[in-house]
Amino acid sequence: METPSPHPTAGRRLHHVGVAVPSIRDVLPLYERMAGTPGSPIETVESQKVRVCFVGLVELLEPTDPSSTVARFLDRRGPGLHHLAFAVDDLAEELDRLAGEGVRLIDRVPRPGAFGHRVAFLHPESTGRVLTELVEAAG
Repeated sequence: METPSPHPTAGRRLHHVGVAVPSIRDVLPLYERMAGTPGSPIETVESQKVRVCFVGLVELLEPTDPSSTVARFLDRRGPGLHHLAFAVDDLAEELDRLAGEGVRLIDRVPRPGAFGHRVAFLHPESTGRVLTELVEAAG
């Protein structure tokens, strides 16, 4: 029997869990109570047409445009788990490695993410049907 390949993000540190919501302000008190910590300032990420707020390891994602991927996600599935994000030290190097292993990439080059991080997404077909984000973040 052939041993299955490890998940492309095996051994990586969880950076955050993305949750799509229609309104950050409506759900923020709930997530702050659950996490026991206040949320970060809300930031707009123009390139992804979303507003984001981090509460602990949860990233709340609110669409700013009906054509955004998060708006389409909410239309199809409603609020809920959108993606898992893992920290990597060198994002460009990691994308090259994964592409060489046949992992399907959504982003072939890093793009700007929230709070100054560089990010890239892996296609769910290569990651167990879960949208996966890689975040360039030290340690």
